[in-house]
Amino acid sequence: MKQKTFIKLFLSTFQLSACTFGGGFVIIPLMRKKFVDELHWIEEQEMMDLTAIAQCSPGAIAVNASILVGYHVAGVLGALITVLGTVLPPLIIISAISFFYFAFRDNVIVNMAMTGMLAGVAAVICDVVITMGKSIFRKKRILPIVVLVVSFIDVRFMKINIILIILFCAIIGVADTLYLCRKERQAL
Repeated sequence: MKQKTFIKLFLSTFQLSACTFGGGFVIIPLMRKKFVDELHWIEEQEMMDLTAIAQCSPGAIAVNASILVGYHVAGVLGALITVLGTVLPPLIIISAISFFYFAFRDNVIVNMAMTGMLAGVAAVICDVVITMGKSIFRKKRILPIVVLVVSFIDVRFMKINIILIILFCAIIGVADTLYLCRKERQAL
């Protein structure tokens, strides 16, 4: 049974990585669909939490997310298998492309295809934002909404370094969680 899980983990992440263009933000909704909706290995909220951790961790989001999903499903070996499944397709594709780079660099059709892919990537990123945003608005708490709006304004218009925003949000999250736990204990 464990061997089937490892094979399914590898093939799922390999397929997702091989058919995904546009980086980690594009692969996240596909991972959610695969591991939450199809395989039912992870709950929706767990996937959102894993995504948040993957985005805050250094490195490629797709690799970070695959590590977390693999570890969640099958431990350390699962994490290693999903990383391998995630990094092999780009490695193979980039290696192949590097041999033909100069032939395709100035090709009009290739440039048009890449421009079309950018539009698709933008649509998928919008889907990620809407999906993650829904979970925040469902909780009907004002603090996460305020943090979301202020963080967006700070990054987009105030040009504040994203690392400072992440650290500030982490502090707010810890303080809010401690407050809610204390409040819950007092209610008991």
